[in-house]
Amino acid sequence: MTAHPATAPRAVTGGPGEDGPRILEHALGWILVAVFAMLVTRLGLL
Repeated sequence: MTAHPATAPRAVTGGPGEDGPRILEHALGWILVAVFAMLVTRLGLL
């Protein structure tokens, strides 16, 4: 006997697939990467 039944309802965690459009999230992620890259190069860390 297992501790979790196979038919238990899944918990809603508010992950990326559950709120907002995916393209917006993808674009914001790339903007964050670009800003971080600019910061690193400006500070001379690379």
